[in-house]
Amino acid sequence: MVSDRDNTEIVTYEQRGGVAVVTMNRPKYRNAQNSAMTYALDDAFYRASADNDVKAVVLAGAGEHFSAGHDIGSPDRDADASFDRRAGLWWDHTDKHGMDNRLARESEVYLGMCRRWRELPKPMVAMVQGACIAGGLMLAWCADLIIAADDAFFADPVVRMGIPGVEYFAHPWVLGPRFAKEFLFTGERFAADRALAIGMVNRVVPRAELEAETFGVAEKIAEMPRLGLALTKKAINQAEDLMGMRSGMDAAFGLHHAAHAHNAEVGADSLAGHTAKSMKASADKSS
Repeated sequence: MVSDRDNTEIVTYEQRGGVAVVTMNRPKYRNAQNSAMTYALDDAFYRASADNDVKAVVLAGAGEHFSAGHDIGSPDRDADASFDRRAGLWWDHTDKHGMDNRLARESEVYLGMCRRWRELPKPMVAMVQGACIAGGLMLAWCADLIIAADDAFFADPVVRMGIPGVEYFAHPWVLGPRFAKEFLFTGERFAADRALAIGMVNRVVPRAELEAETFGVAEKIAEMPRLGLALTKKAINQAEDLMGMRSGMDAAFGLHHAAHAHNAEVGADSLAGHTAKSMKASADKSS
């Protein structure tokens, strides 16, 4: 069990019949993802994958919001902490500097982990309410289906930092190229109804019905043969990669780190002086 400093379990796991429920549990910080949460999520997904009785996974966020993104300002921010690497063979980042540090860490905990979770051999349904921003989008986009509450909203505001989108750069594939440009160029939030119209989410329901709708879908999936589900998911993921998703994501990841390096060279830091508070204020102003 991994806990925040107040001894709250950072990710919870439960099983409802053939459905595993993995819940991010930092509601005080709008489920901002620090590294501890990342590895706790990985533990939970591995547990669900290994359990023959689990046919589908629901990914949820406790409280009012699904996830406000990567943790860039909570008291439990742990960017300088070392964890056993699982997503790749890159070296530890903690004794490195500059781009050597950032590339090693983000290759592991951001891009690498999301790619790892996309390949979970069991269908994953994201249950999204409230904020789904930047790193929150990455988690939702790892899922196979997204069920959204009518109060959900989505944003990737990191172009304000001079950075071309989050590390798991799935935007052109999940949004379409033209809307992906609008989304990133403006930094504006968009609501659940527009997410449904462009095909980014599968269903939108009133907030009070979100859990019932999500588990209704997950339970229907869980009636299917486990191997059939795994092979179907793999076939569709492979088709998506043949459309250029993996190679396009690699290219964007390089540009992402060029932007971080540029910020550090010409400004105060690699985030162009932005904090969680300033990013939220900018997003609120533009929405």
